[in-house]
Amino acid sequence: MKLQNRLTNIIAALLLILTFGLATSSIINDSLTFDETAHIGAGYSYLTKLDYRVNPEHPPLIKDLAALPLLFLNLKFPEQSFEKVNPAIWWTQFDFANDFIYKSGNNPDQILIFSRLPLILLFLILGWLLYFWSKKLLGNWQALLVLTFFCFSPTFLANGRLVTTDVGAALGVVLAIYFWLRFLKDPNKLNITLAGLIFGFSILIKFNLILLIFLLGFITIIWAWLKKGNILKYIYFGLLAGILGMVLVVWPIYRIHILNYPADLQLEQTKEVLLTAGLPKTLKDINILLAENEILRPFGEFLLGLNMATNRTTAGNTTYFMGTISAEGRLGYFPMVYLIKVPLAFHIITILVLLFAAYKLKFPFWKNTGKRLKKWINDYFPQFSMIIFLIIYWATSLSGNLNIGIRHILPTFPFIYILLVWGISHLFENLKGKKGKMVASAILIILVSWYCFCPISIFPYFIAYFNELAGGPDNGYKFVVDSNLDWGQDLKRLTKWVDKNLPADRQVYLDYFGGGDPRYYLGEKYIPWDRTRTESEFPKGNYLAVSATQMQGQRANPVLGFDQETFQYFWLNKFEPPITKIGYSIFVYYIPD
Repeated sequence: MKLQNRLTNIIAALLLILTFGLATSSIINDSLTFDETAHIGAGYSYLTKLDYRVNPEHPPLIKDLAALPLLFLNLKFPEQSFEKVNPAIWWTQFDFANDFIYKSGNNPDQILIFSRLPLILLFLILGWLLYFWSKKLLGNWQALLVLTFFCFSPTFLANGRLVTTDVGAALGVVLAIYFWLRFLKDPNKLNITLAGLIFGFSILIKFNLILLIFLLGFITIIWAWLKKGNILKYIYFGLLAGILGMVLVVWPIYRIHILNYPADLQLEQTKEVLLTAGLPKTLKDINILLAENEILRPFGEFLLGLNMATNRTTAGNTTYFMGTISAEGRLGYFPMVYLIKVPLAFHIITILVLLFAAYKLKFPFWKNTGKRLKKWINDYFPQFSMIIFLIIYWATSLSGNLNIGIRHILPTFPFIYILLVWGISHLFENLKGKKGKMVASAILIILVSWYCFCPISIFPYFIAYFNELAGGPDNGYKFVVDSNLDWGQDLKRLTKWVDKNLPADRQVYLDYFGGGDPRYYLGEKYIPWDRTRTESEFPKGNYLAVSATQMQGQRANPVLGFDQETFQYFWLNKFEPPITKIGYSIFVYYIPD
């Protein structure tokens, strides 16, 4: 059934308005998550100091965007703390950010709201772009279905409200591929320039989008081959677009950000960072040479961030996964988090579409494969490009060691939505008879309704969403933690629980993981608890609140070869279940005398 354009646009607008309402209303009682603290402090320092020493391992655009509204709040800036920031000493950026947000007389809750609002708008822009592209590519009702999957995605709703780079990266990928395909179709000066500029802006959102180089290069060659064009000419245009992006976007933006960053200090700190990085010596030498040159200093700072991000992905992060802990990447990590954090209804729809695709596969499919594949790629080149991106991004994610959240594969979600709806559309086109289409429509409506209910059912705890395969959000901590469940977002909610349930003279011991400051919110009721201390050291007859990330990391079995000396929270097993859970992420125990 074809929907009129006007009605389609009205429904799309209503979906985006609803998503805006869900996103904004769900942050009221949130605390800052772990990464947000550093990003907000860094962004404000960039805009007010034009000095890039804080948090260089992430590009500037998202942090700048989040900090823009803060310029109107007359905030106090901790100068002494800022001067102590050294990118080679990781925690100094968090010390500065904590001083800026919590200890300088500023209002942390006001900072949270104002800095998150621009990111929510960016989230909505991504939704509109998906709708716009899907409408051109697939049709009206198909575009609405893509937008529905986007607007009611618990993962997008969780991360679209945060000052982090993941949703921005998804927007960057979609924009980059869309404008690159325009350039391939019509390689005029305007399209080449736009493709290059968008590519430049994309890699200033998240460093792993440097992978776009491989994707865009590959599809450029395939396009020239399909169209029997001059491959060298297309490669030249592609290189020209890339150079334009680096020269007209990356260089000037980084140049502005280091205007007041002393050249000698930048060089000194670059050397310090690279000294301990597990990177090839040649790459380090190039980075230092760039930092030494006054004109090329912006590229030196860009490459430093890229090197830091690459080194962190290679080195890994200590991660809890299904009862084990390790700093090495696990091959099954991202498939598992995708399986248990994406709504089950979506998986069922995916399986039905794949079964239909297998049924429609022509046998013998191995005959004339090359000819038929070439025709298919030519007919569906945008979809082919999306599939190649999914392969590249998923392969890179699986091979990396940084296993800390489903958010890291979020840039693949928009194309998964488009490809799935494309499959649904083909399924309906091939159904014969009114009865068959009615049955298929009823099944689709039921599954999509179930999908839409998922984020509503867990509002406002979108970060903690787990589907029925995991046993819901109550059981999520048994599988994964960190940004999949517990990123520090529930500290203010813990404060409310303490104020309501503990006598005025009682305190709570807290082992917290996140971007909030327990002392700011809990005041004198807060006693820090070090998770490496033993059960015998805990004062009996008191309350212990533990973030799920800290708790699971200390009662997990180390993967073979992983060296960790203490696993101290096994003793909490005998006090299960906790007396309460705060937003699914903070577990509160009463330890009796």
